[in-house]
Amino acid sequence: MGPTRAQFIQYAPAALAVAAAAAGPWSAIAAGAAGAGAWAVSVSAPALRSLIACGITATGCGIAAHQVLASGMNPLFALGLAVPAGAAALAHHRNTAGQLPALPATVASAGSGQSSQAQMIMAYWTEFICGPTETPGRKLIQPGAQLVQLAFDIGDDHVAFTGVITLPQGQQVRVKAADIASVYGIPTSQVEMGDPKHFAPNALPVLVHLKKAAAAPQIAAGAPTTPEELWAAHVAIPEGAMPGTTLALTRYNGPLDWEGIATRDRRAIGTVNIQDLAGNLDLSTIQIALAPTDKPSQVGVRVMKEHALMHGTMLSDVVDELAMDANGYVRLGTYIDANAALVPLAQSGSGARHLYLVGGSRSGKSGVLEQVLLSAHKSRIAVILASPQAGTIAGAGLAAYCGDGLDEAMGALRLAYAMMLDRESRYRTPSFPFTDPLIQFVIDEAHMLLVVSSPYHAEAKAIVEQLSRRSLKRGIGVVLATQTPLAEDLGNSSVIRSQLLIGGGAVFLRCAKGQGSLVGQNAVQGAEGIDLSMIPASWPGQAQRVAVRDMTGLDTTAAAKPEDGTFGLGYLLTPGSQAVQFRSLHLDVAPASLAGDPTPVAVEDCEAWRHRDAIAQTPVVDKRGKNMIGSLADLLAAAQAAPAPEQQRAATSPAGPTGPAASTDGPEPIKPRILELLRDGNMPMTAETIARKLGTPVNHIKPRLSELKKRDEVTNENGLWKAA
Repeated sequence: MGPTRAQFIQYAPAALAVAAAAAGPWSAIAAGAAGAGAWAVSVSAPALRSLIACGITATGCGIAAHQVLASGMNPLFALGLAVPAGAAALAHHRNTAGQLPALPATVASAGSGQSSQAQMIMAYWTEFICGPTETPGRKLIQPGAQLVQLAFDIGDDHVAFTGVITLPQGQQVRVKAADIASVYGIPTSQVEMGDPKHFAPNALPVLVHLKKAAAAPQIAAGAPTTPEELWAAHVAIPEGAMPGTTLALTRYNGPLDWEGIATRDRRAIGTVNIQDLAGNLDLSTIQIALAPTDKPSQVGVRVMKEHALMHGTMLSDVVDELAMDANGYVRLGTYIDANAALVPLAQSGSGARHLYLVGGSRSGKSGVLEQVLLSAHKSRIAVILASPQAGTIAGAGLAAYCGDGLDEAMGALRLAYAMMLDRESRYRTPSFPFTDPLIQFVIDEAHMLLVVSSPYHAEAKAIVEQLSRRSLKRGIGVVLATQTPLAEDLGNSSVIRSQLLIGGGAVFLRCAKGQGSLVGQNAVQGAEGIDLSMIPASWPGQAQRVAVRDMTGLDTTAAAKPEDGTFGLGYLLTPGSQAVQFRSLHLDVAPASLAGDPTPVAVEDCEAWRHRDAIAQTPVVDKRGKNMIGSLADLLAAAQAAPAPEQQRAATSPAGPTGPAASTDGPEPIKPRILELLRDGNMPMTAETIARKLGTPVNHIKPRLSELKKRDEVTNENGLWKAA
């Protein structure tokens, strides 16, 4: 068998040197050098052709020079023959300069239509990857793994090709990106292969960047850069918080005070992790705020050196905005863009509106409820208040009915349900004219009634579900406040959360770590991705301010400032919109002091209201918590059949019917005894202490205290009662 084409091309210069030896020593030396170079260096086929041409030229010049010297001619003529030899060497240099890295000597059996680039790439592939034959001392990566459908992307600063690695049916592609990178002498990162899970086992696409555009220069740490450059370098990269986006500034007042619009080309941005975004921009989470736009492919971004809501909006400065406007909205606070944050308490021609409030301890939840009570009072909306944790709402005196304490709060739930049944019996059509006042039913710490461990769990859950579904058309709105957005706080009822959100707005304040996520089974449409535990408890730099201690004593007259904490900072979700960062109004004065006439807005005179005390003591579900009383007539009948509240308390009192409680002739004689005790003791007492000293059940004392407070004969501060 004769030599292969590759062997012929490789050994041709050496053979030329042997053939030229008879012609003269100069030509033999030139051709021999060419052959040795070809033997030592594995160069491409075009380079070999150029080298052979150079060898032939040198041979010819050598023969001519030998003849000149042998004939005795002037040696200068022989020296002149070096000019063609030099020109041939220069041509060889030009032919090989600027090519891809040297290919092996094998030339693929490509079709005549292939370009020189395709021939070079196929030569590499055939020689090292697929064969058909193996070179001695080198093993093929995967014999038979042909590269088909070759295509190129060639530019001034890049060269790339794509293809499909194909094997016969039944075989699997085993060629790896590292194998291809080693064959073409490029980094592994420049080879992109398809995911085998999405393609046939014997056909796998591949993209190879033979020459990549120069990477953008890295931004030096601490170097002054524009927000657009920082965004492109850290946020828009695949590992960033918002990959594939671009930033367009709309306002710039410095590197830590700017606004812009982030855009992803014809693709939705989706949920953004605010913590990751803060990390990309080397900021704290409190310095960044996002604002949704009308387009899912865009989102507003704001970076603040000092948070825009740090100094708050004073309640006393916006008194005129607390009453309900013609569209049923009241002001609850201020958005991050300084616009008024409004929530609906009613809707013209449609009835009342719900409000869902979430916030942990020291988040500002009680302050929001006090604002709601004040706005309802100024809007002439009657309030029924259920406060299972007694003495937590300072503005409770503005409520027409206040259930203060766990048992009394359950009574308020029963009364609200009875009011809905009463209005349903009087108004047969849902579009009735609201001659009766709107009613706002406020439930603070609702989880104390709704959790499974509550003694009132089944009844409270049934009542709140019915109110959230049916009460709006009857002019009764539900304001429900819990400490976390977890389903457990709502009695594991998806109905309550969905109906509250459908029927009104939602306020989300800071929660404890691990309890603030609204993702997953607790997801709220419009608030996806918000983690309420990421709202910090203090502003940046608060630790340094606290470290500067004042040792002159406690100033009991000092008032809290908005800068002292982030209470009231959270997100407001209104119907049909996305949750936007806002802060509730700062209570620089007690909300009740702005009420004007403190007399509560009265509920209409109706059967349910006239029998409110009996109804508050009458369960509306059976012992299993399954069947509810469905009509006002049945509820009133059950209330009349039940023992009188005084008889129940006397029967269950430790003192018995002959104890001190039995000596009281109705509720009125108790009030003077309460006033006498508070005046003689000259110190605040809890309701439980008063009941113990008077020998009367606490359930009998609390309503009397509320009545005395309405007449300004006693005061209540943080659950401690004292004479006025």
